[in-house]
Parts: sequence; C-alpha cells; structure tokens
Amino acid sequence: MQFFRQSSVGGALRMPSIAVHLGMIALVLGVGITLGTTVRPGDWYATLQKAWFTPPPWVFGPVWTVLYVLIGWAGARKLLYGGARGIWVGQMVLNWMWTPVFFGLQWTAAGLAIILGMLALILWFIATEWRRDRGSALMFVPYAVWVTLASAVNAGVVWLN
Repeated sequence: MQFFRQSSVGGALRMPSIAVHLGMIALVLGVGITLGTTVRPGDWYATLQKAWFTPPPWVFGPVWTVLYVLIGWAGARKLLYGGARGIWVGQMVLNWMWTPVFFGLQWTAAGLAIILGMLALILWFIATEWRRDRGSALMFVPYAVWVTLASAVNAGVVWLN
C-alpha cells in the first residue's frame, strides 16, 4: 500500500509535500477539536436515556483524534491525486454539522438524518476509492465502523427520548 505516491511529471519523479498532509490533518483535527470543546454535551445530554451500547464519554476524544488524522490524511491524498474529492468534502461538511445540530441545537432527529447521510457518504467514498486509491479507502474503514456505532447511539437517543 502506498501512502505517498510518485508521479511522473515531465519525465521527473516528484514526491508530494508532507506539508499538504500535515496541513489537511491540522485542518480536520483543528475544526474537530474546536467543535468538540466549544459545543459540549452538557447536562442536557447527561439526562437523556441512552442505548446500553453507548460508549463512555472518555472514549470519544481519543477515537475522534485518531479518526480525524486518518480523514485528514485521506483528504490530502484526494487534494494531491484526485479521486472522490466531492464525496470527501461532503462527508466532512456533514461531520462538522453534526455536533452543533445534535448537541448545540439539541435536535436529535436532525442529528440522526445528518449522521446517516454522513455514513452513506463514507461508505460511498470507500466503494469509490477501493480500486483507485486503496490506501484512502482503508483509512475510512475505521471511520465507517465508528460512525455506524455513532448512528446507532444517535438512533437510540431519538427512540428512547
């Protein structure tokens, strides 16, 4: 699996700049951390009934940190090499919308619609990139697993409350 690609440009091989990868990771992680620290679940979320499989609160920060690094890396690959850029951007917009809608506005059903749309785009990204850029597709697999769980947790909140 190639995490950096070499491309032939004018007969010369070039390596993409690590700065693009680090910049995309910083962007994705920075927005995610900002949303996670400014739009907190708070007392409202603590009082909701939740499904038995809801992870404990301390799990979310470390998991999202790892996922945002992978998402940012895949995003850099799309920026540099093309592919499913539009799908990547779409899932990222939905990802960043979910926290303010679910926790900020406390619109659990709207949050469920957003997260299911996000999951659909994540799966579409994996399917689209599987042959073209397997590395990017594989980076989205843990993301798909986590968002599947998060979708079920969100659905549980809607159902139980």
